[in-house]
Amino acid sequence: MHSSSNKYLLAAAICCFFAALAHLGCIIFGGDWYRFFGAGEQMARMAEQGLWYPTIVTSVIVLVLSVWALYGLSGAGAIKRLPLTKLALILITSIFLLRGVSFVGLMPLFPENSLTFWLVSSGICLVIGSLFALGSWQQWSVLGAKNA
Repeated sequence: MHSSSNKYLLAAAICCFFAALAHLGCIIFGGDWYRFFGAGEQMARMAEQGLWYPTIVTSVIVLVLSVWALYGLSGAGAIKRLPLTKLALILITSIFLLRGVSFVGLMPLFPENSLTFWLVSSGICLVIGSLFALGSWQQWSVLGAKNA
């Protein structure tokens, strides 16, 4: 890792890795973890019944969060530059911020999720999105360089 690494993007990457680990914990530890993290009783019951749906959905989330963490590290200069880093950081930032502010519209689509889940998860998304935004803004000129 370079000493000049962008601290905001590093923090965003660490947050993504922790979120991925929390989701992985749901897969490993089952229904109680799905309940604790507010995924809804239906997801918890499906996990307890051994149905594939919660595992597949949660595995996709783990994969996406892990890739986003790698792009955060790449943008920060902590690892080798990944393809399309600048575009990826724009999209990741946008998705996190959009998810953070759109929870009111999403709530009716997932009625089993608690208000606490929506407030906490939306707040987390806003924080991580803000870290990606600040870090990307600071790195903007570096990210645009041909051999960065």
